[in-house]
Amino acid sequence: MTLIKSVTAQKPPYEYTTDQIVRSAEQWLSDAPELIRRKGIKIFKSANIDKRGSVAPLEFIFSDATFEEKNDFYVKSSIELSEKVLAKALEDSGWEARDLDYIITTSCTGFMIPSVDAYLINKFDMKTDIVRLPVTEMGCAGGTSGLIYAHSFLKNNPGKKAALITVEAPSLTFRKDDLSVENLVSTAIFADGATCTLLEGGEEGPGLKILDFDMYHFQEATYLMGYNLTNTGFKIVLDKDVPDSIKSHFPNILPPFLKKNNLEVADVENYMFHPGGKKIINMVEDYICRFDKDISDSIDVLRQHGNMSSSTIIFILERFLKKEIKKGEKGYMLAFGPGFTAQSLLVEWS
Repeated sequence: MTLIKSVTAQKPPYEYTTDQIVRSAEQWLSDAPELIRRKGIKIFKSANIDKRGSVAPLEFIFSDATFEEKNDFYVKSSIELSEKVLAKALEDSGWEARDLDYIITTSCTGFMIPSVDAYLINKFDMKTDIVRLPVTEMGCAGGTSGLIYAHSFLKNNPGKKAALITVEAPSLTFRKDDLSVENLVSTAIFADGATCTLLEGGEEGPGLKILDFDMYHFQEATYLMGYNLTNTGFKIVLDKDVPDSIKSHFPNILPPFLKKNNLEVADVENYMFHPGGKKIINMVEDYICRFDKDISDSIDVLRQHGNMSSSTIIFILERFLKKEIKKGEKGYMLAFGPGFTAQSLLVEWS
């Protein structure tokens, strides 16, 4: 088995309310056509997000900074946030950095080679034979991807230890010259954050057991979500069909996965969904509430932190690990990402 021993979430240095962001957006859109300006502000105000974190001050985010300048900021802030969250996780768990056998890092909101894990290995003086896995193209599903990859490694390596670090700064992908609906929506819902999950293989004891996982691929759906690289930065791809596509596939994702584990929706006590945005989480809520299940934690994380891409599902998991949950209760985790993919995990409190 694989045990999740601890989960640590790290907010970035800046935090802004939606009202503060709206004021910056109004200034940004002041010279835009009236229809775009009104639509943009409406998107910001109706996103069901109260506040969110940022690696940079709003003045920099909405400035004329070049793609190179923003990416340099991404590299710097990714290293700093990752170091901070890993140090906190190790301290809280009592582990040493040299205990780690496997390090996974997920990020999709900037470009850096070498990846952030290389800097962490040097900073924390990890052992020279540590196995590295940077995950860069899974988008919002990166958190579940990382847990799946860690589980796949650890279940065959009893006693080994792994760290999964997610670090995202989508605020830096804002493109000032882009007045498309996709850029407006992206700016309105995405936010920055980092997490660290520590896992161990083959151990009995307190923690959260990973029981099973699944990756479900939507055929011919690469157009739904992603980034295009342009001269001015990352141009968000966020097709209007995303919520409806998820809705049409949902019956093929959750029930079959649970059935494979001899379970039904009613048998799982705790549900953790990557909220995406308002439309997606409302659709998921409509579906799961038919079974009298509660996903308020997912909704609250979106409201209090925004969509932090791969870090979001781990922020939600951290909330659950702070609760008093009975031994033997099960949990289901789900996140969506580019490709298009839906990635599921079944866990159990022990």
